[in-house]
Amino acid sequence: MANELEGRTVAILATNGVEQVELTQPRDVLREAGARVDVVSLSTDPIQAMNGDIDKGEIFDVDQSVGEVSSRNYDALVLPGGTINPDTLRADANAVAFVQAFAAAGKPIGAICHGPWTLIEADVVAGRTLTSFPSIRTDLRNAGATVVDEEVVCDEALVTSRNPHDLDAFCAKLVEEFAEGRHPVKEAGATA
Repeated sequence: MANELEGRTVAILATNGVEQVELTQPRDVLREAGARVDVVSLSTDPIQAMNGDIDKGEIFDVDQSVGEVSSRNYDALVLPGGTINPDTLRADANAVAFVQAFAAAGKPIGAICHGPWTLIEADVVAGRTLTSFPSIRTDLRNAGATVVDEEVVCDEALVTSRNPHDLDAFCAKLVEEFAEGRHPVKEAGATA
């Protein structure tokens, strides 16, 4: 994975409570593959990562505020988990609109663990096949998704995984999908 993503720019949307390894491993793998990766958050204040939702991890600098950046500046999006992170993001109108813009443009999105909560709020899971952390699978089904229990699932431009144990497969699939670029948007989910 040396230069597959050369010239690509990826946003990782995260805030306080992000599961540290779900931020760092995708970021590092994508950078190793040649992508420029920005951490985008609700503000430009540093964010506190967590390990297993219980233990404080490292504090990470933020590159861009979601309210001041456009999805047009990025080729792909990653939504890491942790329970608090996506629960906070899905309550923020700018974060939800950011996710919706990637989906509407057919740009690849990766979401792991609790990350699909933000996809639900963005109303982009109906008719799609996904996986997630077990505790949010009912939420996905209620939003119209087909949910499977697999290490990594790719439904067109949407890559999902269950938990940190799936990170190797998740990251490999992100590189593959992000290298391919845009995908056609399903008519049922297309919004402008």
